[in-house]
Amino acid sequence: MSTKVIVIFGGVYSSLGKGITSSSIGRILTEMKYKVSMLKCDPYLNVDPGTLSPYQHGEVFVTYDGAETDLDLGNYERFTGKKMSRMSTLTSGRVYSEIISKERAGGYEGKTVQVIPHVTDHIKNKIYKLIEAENPDFLLIEIGGTVGDIESIPFVEAMSQFTSEYGKDNVMSILCAPLIYIPTSEEIKTKPTQHSFKELCSLGITPSILILRYTQMVDQSIIDKIALNCHLSSKNIFVSPNLKSTYFLPVELYNQGIYNSIMKYFGMKIDPNANIDNWVKYTDKIKSIKDEIKIAIVGKYIELHDSYASLVESLKLAGYEYSRNVKIGWVNSDTLTPKNLKTKFKGYHGILIPGGFGTRGIEGKILAAQYARTSKTPYMGICLGMQIATIEFARNVLGWKDATSQEFNPKSKRHVFHYIDGRMRLGEQVCQLVNKSTKCYKLYKNEFVAERHRHRYEFNNKYIKAFEDKGFVFSAFSNDSEKTVEMIELKDHPFFLGGQFHPELGSMPGNVDPMFIGFIGASIKHSQQKKTKK
Repeated sequence: MSTKVIVIFGGVYSSLGKGITSSSIGRILTEMKYKVSMLKCDPYLNVDPGTLSPYQHGEVFVTYDGAETDLDLGNYERFTGKKMSRMSTLTSGRVYSEIISKERAGGYEGKTVQVIPHVTDHIKNKIYKLIEAENPDFLLIEIGGTVGDIESIPFVEAMSQFTSEYGKDNVMSILCAPLIYIPTSEEIKTKPTQHSFKELCSLGITPSILILRYTQMVDQSIIDKIALNCHLSSKNIFVSPNLKSTYFLPVELYNQGIYNSIMKYFGMKIDPNANIDNWVKYTDKIKSIKDEIKIAIVGKYIELHDSYASLVESLKLAGYEYSRNVKIGWVNSDTLTPKNLKTKFKGYHGILIPGGFGTRGIEGKILAAQYARTSKTPYMGICLGMQIATIEFARNVLGWKDATSQEFNPKSKRHVFHYIDGRMRLGEQVCQLVNKSTKCYKLYKNEFVAERHRHRYEFNNKYIKAFEDKGFVFSAFSNDSEKTVEMIELKDHPFFLGGQFHPELGSMPGNVDPMFIGFIGASIKHSQQKKTKK
């Protein structure tokens, strides 16, 4: 088989960083000039995470072709530099939904539909189709959940069957498991890892590589002990320590020799000239950065930072382009009042309002946008953040005190944003920048820009002239017959931009969305001006 398959499992408990580990292996193979594809299998019964609360599952990452997916697909894209598609995600909910639809339509010809073979066959067919469609050198499959969870068993069984069908020499299994430290005895315990390994073996999967999750590197004696009990060579056991940046993990695993273990397993020739020097150079640049810039993110899901995973990474990546570490301050929009704005935003060099749904925290976000506008603090509004900036302008500059969105108050007579046709705009769509003199055009340097969307409400175009008469600029519109507003900015402000789309979903190392580049650049300039005044 031309495509080699690597399956990554997690043991003992969740949140081990399987996604970052999978992404790091993908980065190493990409650096070696191999074509890499990735697939995330999630065992939950939701068809996709689109209806899940961010507190449940973190951000919803939207692929270019409009699939609402797990946030790990964002990591896959940022690490491999490759766009994922709806073929890169699979949930139990989607599997069962498609099977039941087929059964209701008589597709199984009266047969009893069962987990084996129908569910497992469905999962395997998705893998075969992905391989056929993309023909990668390597396909990395991450199995969500934890080994032993009842809901993930169909995926594990499907992987066991797939390994037998596709050939054991063509499928490698990797187990990520933690080492447990007991403070009272000051010991590292290996038994949970060993039991997880054996549990996976009992389910028909024998891992060829074990990646130990621990806060730091561990003694060789620990690795040797695990190797003996798991019948593995110690050369195939690696450690994923805590690092200052997740982007350092590919270099760490490469230096430990994981690339050699993968090549030897598949019987592939190891190129003596192969290296990851480009990635090393990029990460060395990150390590050398000492200066920082402080950005305030105003949201309502701030207790779980994964709710804004791609946003945080995009800010960091933009900062690296200016040799700055972006220090993020989390501001709960529910806590903002007219009296505490100056205090809440003291010390920040830029304000960003991200996307979101629902009415909670809206008034606080409007106050934040007002503060950014009147104090000349750089402002970036993403999706809802763009809508917030527009509504704030309508209320406090145009004098429309009842201005709002149909989402927030359906009964209002002044819907600056309204529900057009009941559909959710999802995926990559083209925006047309209308004027070369705007800040947006100067950033993007192109008339047509493809950006990813996830929203329902659009600007009400009947109000365009009233806004423009007061200096509000509509920088871009959708490149279709509807001509919906895509970008906005203010003329008399150092940097006050908003986009109806989600620029964070397409940002990658070395290729950061121009809006973030402009925002961080303006925030750095703002910080320097503040220092000069002092």
